[in-house]
Formats: sequence, C-alpha cells, structure tokens
Amino acid sequence: MNTYDVAIIGSGPGGYIAAIRCAQLGMKTAIIEKYNTLGGTCLNVGCIPSKALLDSSHHYEDVVKHFEGHGIEIPGEVKVNLKKMIERKQDVVDMTTKGVEFLMNKNKIDVFTGMGSFIDATHIEIKGDKTESIEAKNIIVATGSKPSTLPFINLDKERIITSTEALKLPEIPKHLIVIGGGAIGLEIGQVYRRLGAEVSVVEFMDRIIPTMDSAQSKELMKAMKKQGVKFYVSHKVSAVERKKNEITVTATDKKDKQVTFTGDYCLVSVGRHPYTDGLNAENAGVKITERGQIEVNDQLQTNIANIYAIGDVIRGAMLAHKAGEEGVLVAEYLAGQKPHIDYNLIPGVVYTWPEVASVGKTEEELKEAGVAYKAGQFPMRALGRSRASGDTDGFVKILSDAATDEVLGVHMVGARVADLISEAVVAMEFRASAEDIARMSHAHPTYAEAVKEAALAATGNRPLHI
Repeated sequence: MNTYDVAIIGSGPGGYIAAIRCAQLGMKTAIIEKYNTLGGTCLNVGCIPSKALLDSSHHYEDVVKHFEGHGIEIPGEVKVNLKKMIERKQDVVDMTTKGVEFLMNKNKIDVFTGMGSFIDATHIEIKGDKTESIEAKNIIVATGSKPSTLPFINLDKERIITSTEALKLPEIPKHLIVIGGGAIGLEIGQVYRRLGAEVSVVEFMDRIIPTMDSAQSKELMKAMKKQGVKFYVSHKVSAVERKKNEITVTATDKKDKQVTFTGDYCLVSVGRHPYTDGLNAENAGVKITERGQIEVNDQLQTNIANIYAIGDVIRGAMLAHKAGEEGVLVAEYLAGQKPHIDYNLIPGVVYTWPEVASVGKTEEELKEAGVAYKAGQFPMRALGRSRASGDTDGFVKILSDAATDEVLGVHMVGARVADLISEAVVAMEFRASAEDIARMSHAHPTYAEAVKEAALAATGNRPLHI
C-alpha cells in the first residue's frame, strides 16, 4: 500500500492547487479524481467552458450588431455554427485540463483515477478500473458541488437541463426559460440570447444577482433588457412539465397570479449544493451538517484532526478562487506556516457583458450593520475609453467609512471589471482610504479611471469628468 503525507480527494481548483502547494512544500502528495480528466467542475463543465462560449457568442454579436458602426462591412449573411463553437469550447477545456496533468507530473504528484472514499481516518479506497487503497497522514476533502434543483422538477438532461447540459446543446433554443437569476443562469442565458434564442429569466427574489449590491442588480438588468432578455422577478416556480419538445413552466407572481411560460428548453439554475456522495465520511467520523456541508474550523480542519475540507463542500461562497486560496492555506498550515484568508476580500464576479464584480460590503449590508459610510459612484459612459470601445453601460461605486475613509466595499458593472476588481482587492487588503485611491495616477484612457473618479466622489470631492 502506498503511503503519503497528504492525499486530496477531488481535483478541482481547490484540490489541484492544494496538491501543488503541498508538493512545493516537500510533502509526498496524492490526488484522487473520479473522472478521467482533472480540473473538477470549473475546468470541465463550469468556469472555463462557459467563458469560452461567452467569448465566442460575444464575437458573433459584435459582427452582427457592432461591426458596421466601426466601419467594418462583411458581405453576405453571418451564420452561427453551434457545433464548431462547442468544439472550440471543448478544445479550450482539453488544453486546460491537460495543463493540470502537466502540473501534477511536474510536481511529482501521484494521480489516482477512481471514486475515493474513506475506509477510516487515514485510509482511502479508490474504485476505478481496479480497486486499490492508499494511506495518508493527512487528507483534504475537495469534492466540490453539483447543480441544485427543485424537488418537483424532473431533470431529464435533454430539454429540462442544468448548466452542464447547457454547454453542449445540439441546437440553439427557440425559447430558453432560465429558472434562477444568479450568475450561472445569466451567463448561459446571455450566450443563447446572442445566438438568437428568446430568453426568459424567472427569479424567485425581487431582483437578479440578489447577493450583490442592489445597484448592480438594477444596472445589469437594464443592460440585459436592452439586449432582449426578458426578466420575471418575484416569481415562484411551482411546476415544470415537458410534452415532447415543449416545456411549460408554471409560476406565481408577487400578486399571487399564476403565470405560465412555454419554451423548448428550460435551464434550472437555482444554485449548487455540496457534493459528498460516496465519500463515506462516516467511516472516518467526519461530521456533515444538515445542509450537506463538512464542518471545519478556521484552519479548515474537520472534527477529525488529520482531515481537512476546502471549497464548495464547506461554508462560504462557492467560488473557484476561494477554493484555491483554501487549498494553499491548508498546505501551508500543514507545513507549519501561519497563512490566513480574509473572506471579506474574496471578490465575486458575473461574466456577462457588461461584467459585474464586487468585493467587500454592499450598501445593504452596511445599512443593516448600522455602519456610517460615504458612497461615491461614477458612470462608465463618462469615460473616453468606454465611448471609444462602445461599452458605456455600468459604473464603479466605492463605499468608505464615514469617519476613517477606509474603503469598505467596491462594486462595479462594466467592460473588463472582472479584471479591474483586483485593484480594489489590493487597496482593501492594505486598508486603503478612498483618498488613497483618488490620489493614485490612473492611465488615460482606461476603464480603470472610473475607480479613481468614484474614489474622488466618495471623498466628498466632485469627480473630474462629470
């Protein structure tokens, strides 16, 4: 039986990064993945493939809607080849997962393919083409999450689908009904809207992306409505039925009036739940909550001292970069270091266009906590760079402490804000004030100038360009 310092169950962004960091720190490391490719949900059926389709569909939309305005004329009809688009998406996935394989080999990490489950607190059984067992001094559970559904919905994975099936549809839907107005549903909905589908988003809450700042919800909905997406907020879905190729979704609006939607595909995008099926955590004595999460302390240690858990399977936002940070934290803790994560400074992003990005506290959270704050906001349309590219939707909003001016939250909607949010994370990591950001030089013309202008607004000074 092979013996390891650390064994990781699951090879997503939490698991494979934990494995690399453990190996870098001199630990003999193994990683166990039940699928034939490494990378977990993110690389195979989540973050990476969805961004590939978002980029491809964005190119198509630019050709059809925007090229003429730039003086670019394309003779003949522009057509979508969905099959080729999905093949390109898969090429991106394959390249990325092979990159993880390369990193495992480079760092001399042993990879086991098969279902990993606990025999006891130090032994793992792996059921793949053959059944084998390994021993590990420490074990990290990084088994991730799966799409959630509603109890009355029968996911046939053909026309009533999750995000996994939505990434490889055989045709462009005529009418895609999206249940859930969170990041995943909006991103996939925008892909197919760009390609010509009618898209209706049905959301239980009174706004889309409800965990983000309400101003972002309003701005994104306004932008996507202009793109032709239809929204039905405060609608509670009660039934989803299929008859041949027709899907009927029944919901109740805020006035208790029954509403029906009819389409040819229905994407169920109501969140994700921790995945521990087949882990046999009870064999090791690991506690799992009623919500299906594994309980951990601040060092991400379970109730069993040598077993840790990271990523979507524990508390907190289900984000790939959060899982990766946790993987590094556990590895460095095992090596005797003193790492830390400030969960308040884990950014959240929605990769629609315009993009949406946030870090820190929202206005709603500050009000609820009774924190006195100042707010400064600057519209993207006032930037020369935004006008030059034609990306004028959105804004940057900075919230700072009323007494100290420390930045408490930054919320953005606009072009490339998924990248721009890192400036805010750095500023907040070093406890910058709004004035600190306002006094920094920002290159002109850039989208980043909106951050400086919002900071000027938050300090009480008038922004320079509105």
